[in-house]
Amino acid sequence: MEQCACVERELEKVLHRFVMYGHQSEERLDELLRSVCEIRGQLVAFGVQDADLSVLSQTMAQCCKNIKETVQMLASRHKDIHGSVSKVGKAIDRNFDAEISAVVAETVWDTPERQKYLSETIVEHLYRQGMLSVAEDLCQESGVVIDMSMKQPFLELNRILEALRMQDLRPALEWAVTNRQRLLDLNSSLEFKLHRLYFISLLSGGIGNQMEALQYARHFQPFASQHQRDIQILMGSLVYLRHGIENSPYRSLLETNQWAEICNIFTRDACALLGLSVESPLSVSFASGCMALPVLMNIKQVIEQRQCSGVWTHKDELPIEIDLGKKCWYHSVFACPILRQQTSESNPPMKLICGHVISRDALNKLTNAGKLAKCNL
Repeated sequence: MEQCACVERELEKVLHRFVMYGHQSEERLDELLRSVCEIRGQLVAFGVQDADLSVLSQTMAQCCKNIKETVQMLASRHKDIHGSVSKVGKAIDRNFDAEISAVVAETVWDTPERQKYLSETIVEHLYRQGMLSVAEDLCQESGVVIDMSMKQPFLELNRILEALRMQDLRPALEWAVTNRQRLLDLNSSLEFKLHRLYFISLLSGGIGNQMEALQYARHFQPFASQHQRDIQILMGSLVYLRHGIENSPYRSLLETNQWAEICNIFTRDACALLGLSVESPLSVSFASGCMALPVLMNIKQVIEQRQCSGVWTHKDELPIEIDLGKKCWYHSVFACPILRQQTSESNPPMKLICGHVISRDALNKLTNAGKLAKCNL
């Protein structure tokens, strides 16, 4: 984090200089433009024949001199900015390692099967991000064949998300009604929040939408038991419709962050119905790599200094355990904290009297060694 802070400080200096340079440039150029316009206005008003040629010559010479000085000044300051930009690059080189191949296994993508998996992962990420044309081009160039049944959910998801970003709730509402039972099984409140947001959009239209809002309130009936308090607040806001909701105690209903929230809720629940994680595997892997890379670089340096070349074999395991935080925990298989191996049907997890859980193999080894008299976990 300290390295990132150093680069960020240099970057802030560059951005500050860019802003100052922009303001100063606009001021000087506006000043020159006004001067030129005044000279032009005088020539139009009095004419060249009536004007004193010596005075006109001096005025034009002074104007040209000002323009030249301004151009030179702006060019000089622009050159100074280039120096600041180069400092950012130097700060990056100074604080980060450009060569990371030492911690990457050279044979990780050496087989066609692994390359195919990588291409499919990238294509799925592009579909999730709505970059459909880029995904299609990648499929053609890499030879990856994606079944239409895999594409279709992402196409529909991106279509609905794009409509939500344009504050159009109808596609999302149609999808939520179609998948109502599956959403209820997930204990999801997506459909209610969509109806709530549509009702609020009617309220923002003023007294002219009063009757339509009252009629639309019938959509809240299936959710009366779970969201009684929210429905009461929505119906109470109708009292202030004539004076405007923004001037009432219910003005919080008009907060704009609700649209970003509904996009996140829809993405989460839609991915849950599709059996997918909210974030793509590629983005999760990339974020995990960014957290793990500094640790791996440090341990690699220590191994080289102490000449412990046999510690890291570049196989499927890492030489040390790296904490990626609970956000990156996706394992549904229990791993024994003693033997450091995942449990299975033949080696199931076993709960001790103290509440800790270990594998049966670990339990048998501890029992045979007589070490269960006191829990050391």
